[in-house]
Amino acid sequence: MASPSGLQSGLSRQLFEIWCSDKKNACVIPGNVVEGTLTKTIINEPKEVTLMNGITASLNMQSNTKIISPKNCQSVEMYFNSEKRLAEKTPEVGETVSGLLVKKTFTYQIMVPDDLHVFSQLSTENISHRITFAYTGAFGVLEHRLKQILESVESLPDEESEGPAFRVHERLTVKYESEKHISLHWRSDPISDKVSDSVVALVLNISCEIPKVFVESEEATKTEENSKKAEKVVHALLVSLLGDVKFGENGKLVISVDGNVGHLDKQSGNVESENEGLKERVRVAF
Repeated sequence: MASPSGLQSGLSRQLFEIWCSDKKNACVIPGNVVEGTLTKTIINEPKEVTLMNGITASLNMQSNTKIISPKNCQSVEMYFNSEKRLAEKTPEVGETVSGLLVKKTFTYQIMVPDDLHVFSQLSTENISHRITFAYTGAFGVLEHRLKQILESVESLPDEESEGPAFRVHERLTVKYESEKHISLHWRSDPISDKVSDSVVALVLNISCEIPKVFVESEEATKTEENSKKAEKVVHALLVSLLGDVKFGENGKLVISVDGNVGHLDKQSGNVESENEGLKERVRVAF
């Protein structure tokens, strides 16, 4: 808003020189235009103007100059098309709108995160996390455990991850670093941080409770070796899920939880227990 209308000096002149090169801004001249003033110059839509310090600045103007001559006390309404987005697509009436709620003085604005730096003095940054910690268990056991608990666990090809790795909920990547270490990688946001907390707690729990399980080579073809490997994996998984799991008679597993005892037949999957809750829990876990 040019005040005085000649834009010869004052705060409005200073703001004009700062903002004139951005086409998103507009200049409103509420008064008569006098020859020899800056307002007379910009009405003719020049490509550049001379600033107060003598430097020439380019004007990024659009050909939409309008001259309105209202009568005294007649109100003038001006409409502006805002480029601010409330969502990735224009919402329909009744739809829920989500975004960032920004408070400035006594006003509130909701906007898409990508527009934050445009319509405010704030900016957004991406924070990438990487955690490496000790894990001596089998990497395949860890992946299998997460697949049993979480909805989305996807193995990654070695070409993409440079080694064994899998992705959890398309947000967090778990990589095999060495026989004694694994690493977690994710970009910080509220959901990804919660997923990472869950995975870290699970890995630490497995490291403390289950015995070390060696994953045999796929080239092992002997039935006896494969059977022993399967028994170790099953036992390790049940220990991490249920706690007290011991080998019983006739190849069965004896599982104790909160004073309730169940017997699992590893061959058939049948569970024997007087507690129906434990019986169902062991069946699902197996």
